[in-house]
Amino acid sequence: MSASERRAAPRTAVVWDDLDPVLAADRAPLDVVDIGGGTGGSAVRAAALGHRVTVVDPSPDALASLDRRAREAGVDVSGRQGDLSDLPTLVGEHSADVVLCHGVLEVVPDPAAALASLRTVLRPGGHLSLLLAQRHAAVVARAMAGHFAQAAALLDGTDQPGRGGRTGRRFAADEAAVLLAGAGFTLVSTHGVRVFADLVPGSLLDLEPGATAALVDLERAVAARPEYLPLATQLHLLAT
Repeated sequence: MSASERRAAPRTAVVWDDLDPVLAADRAPLDVVDIGGGTGGSAVRAAALGHRVTVVDPSPDALASLDRRAREAGVDVSGRQGDLSDLPTLVGEHSADVVLCHGVLEVVPDPAAALASLRTVLRPGGHLSLLLAQRHAAVVARAMAGHFAQAAALLDGTDQPGRGGRTGRRFAADEAAVLLAGAGFTLVSTHGVRVFADLVPGSLLDLEPGATAALVDLERAVAARPEYLPLATQLHLLAT
């Protein structure tokens, strides 16, 4: 395992534990839309399972990198330039069995409208995979770094969408659940992601045999425990 893979594994294992049953390799090919999928980390993995994957992203550079990654992996992924406001036009209404929306809701002007747009492209019974920055952990991180004013500003959710693609808005689990319900989704599960992963030095994972596997096991062990959700850097919500 490369150094980048060692660092990525604890940050992605919980998300893919949720998604693997939805995208199981023994299922018939599904239509998957990855909104804001960037260079295709998730899209290529889904395509490798035999699914038809479309990435919608505003960045032409990201889509070019996606094309290279897909070719190197020997899979087909369709890339289309656009954003959430273009989604129904780009992929069509009720055209997707699974929609991946990872790290996007933080930077849109209106999260409720964004979720409504996502729902229009899902077929009945389809799944939404929603990965969000979690506010409580951001408060702690900023306070520990000495940025006390920033931590205070985050307490009540007064942060705004970021500029230049940077994370701005953050969510608590109950807020995300309310947004999903308001858009007509049924929440299936909520898991904490990166509860400890961002606190562990990368050098430890590089030098300590078995550390990565042990950290992945620990992340999985606490992901569904509600008392650890406020410590998670991200929340993964699966909804239908």
